[in-house]
Amino acid sequence: MNSNSCIFEFDKTFDVDFLVGTDEAGRGPAAGGVFAAAVHMNDFEIAKELTKLNDSKKLSAKVREELYDIILNNTVNSVVCVEVEDIEKYNILNCSLKAMKLSCENVINKGYNQQAKTLCHPALELQNIHKKILTIVDGNKLIRNYDYPQQYIIKGDSKSASIAAASILAKVTRDRYMQKLHEEYPQYNWAKNAGYLTKEHIEAIKKYGITKYHRKSFLKNILNPQTEQLSLL
Repeated sequence: MNSNSCIFEFDKTFDVDFLVGTDEAGRGPAAGGVFAAAVHMNDFEIAKELTKLNDSKKLSAKVREELYDIILNNTVNSVVCVEVEDIEKYNILNCSLKAMKLSCENVINKGYNQQAKTLCHPALELQNIHKKILTIVDGNKLIRNYDYPQQYIIKGDSKSASIAAASILAKVTRDRYMQKLHEEYPQYNWAKNAGYLTKEHIEAIKKYGITKYHRKSFLKNILNPQTEQLSLL
């Protein structure tokens, strides 16, 4: 069994009617919002079209883009961004979990409407479907203040097809978002570094200051009064 088959088989081991996988992109960068995506696969026939599916970090940008459209058009999905203002106010962990919560709730709400009639037990009342829902979360943290059953999966993006699909949606959406921010502030080269603190990015901050898209709390070792005076707000 190849690794792609394994990630779909992993999802099939969960005895639930409605499985949601979720992952985030953008916890580490010093600029831009944090994104999370959630994915429910209507059935696993989609595996035939997602033979290259894997953890988004292990795929080239070209392959991620190819898979993105397939996932977007053939699953119940949602992508949510929590912006820098909230990251600075509530911290990055809370914001990444909030983005996961919102994206998962969106998928479950859409899934009820789209799939209640086609679940394994068509006569099931909606309140009973709640018992047959499971959200699997990449990493080692559970979503806070979340009303549905959930389980975290360490390195889930390389184990679960649903989480891997969510990781691709989150990553590609965030990369496109950073490309737009790059067009506004090209001196930081966010199209290439996606907001991570590369040597080039650090040098640009020292030369030009920071923007409204920078996470100041991530830059404590770089910022000084002179740098902040240069801020491009």
